[in-house]
Amino acid sequence: MHISLADRTFIVTGGGSGIGKGVAAAIAAAGGDVVLVGRNADRLAAAQEEIAGQGVEGSGGVRYEPSDVTDEDQVTRMVDAAVAWNGRLDGVVHCAGGSETIGPITQIDSEAWRRTVDLNVNGTMYVLKHTAKQMVRGGGGSFVGISSVAASNTHRWFGAYGVSKSAIDHLMQLGADELGASWVRVNSIRPGLIRTELVALVLDSPELSEDYRVSTPLPRVGEVDDIANASVFLLSDAASWITGQVINVDGGQLVRRGPDYSAMLEPVFGADGLRGVVG
Repeated sequence: MHISLADRTFIVTGGGSGIGKGVAAAIAAAGGDVVLVGRNADRLAAAQEEIAGQGVEGSGGVRYEPSDVTDEDQVTRMVDAAVAWNGRLDGVVHCAGGSETIGPITQIDSEAWRRTVDLNVNGTMYVLKHTAKQMVRGGGGSFVGISSVAASNTHRWFGAYGVSKSAIDHLMQLGADELGASWVRVNSIRPGLIRTELVALVLDSPELSEDYRVSTPLPRVGEVDDIANASVFLLSDAASWITGQVINVDGGQLVRRGPDYSAMLEPVFGADGLRGVVG
């Protein structure tokens, strides 16, 4: 199946690196114009240059707009700038997210918890709120939220990450229910372990790599292209009757279990610490 996103405009948050940059590159390769969004202007500029230089015939244009998704005023300005490019907005892939909490619940830094929830939950809401307005005005569109397998399968000691990602899944379904009447589709993708610079420590650890292998039916690590391909599909007309779905792109990890990080964290917190004991 050939998918074309030509003559359409998209926003990709978290577009300066990792999954976001890969998704943006795939959108451009399919002919879509794409606006990269992130906090670091230098990183966005480097990503723009890299994507624009990929040399695919018929590629769409690439721009960037620095924006902190936890600041609603910045989100509003970013969306307005994206719409001003071609006069419309056709879709969004919201990749911006992360976590500042790892370790036992009994030792979580509460301020780090709040910042993580603010980024993953409130940031997603602001982006959906303001991009959906534009897609409704334009007659429809597609919003893809990037969640995580940590939303469905508990990842012990991941703190606010899985909790806030599960909130994203619910928000996507709520958006799908409300916005379907205006032809705006809203779905979420739950990646498993994806090879990016953020997971280098995991991939370099024999214990963790083996544990992921055991807990994942398909015997390989996920690649950024796996998420990019699913995202482009959901943005396209090929997915025109798909909304409100939570799609795991995780090699099948959903059917087994979350990973065991005790080999990495026990030296830091101790065996008793990992079961909630606080000295």
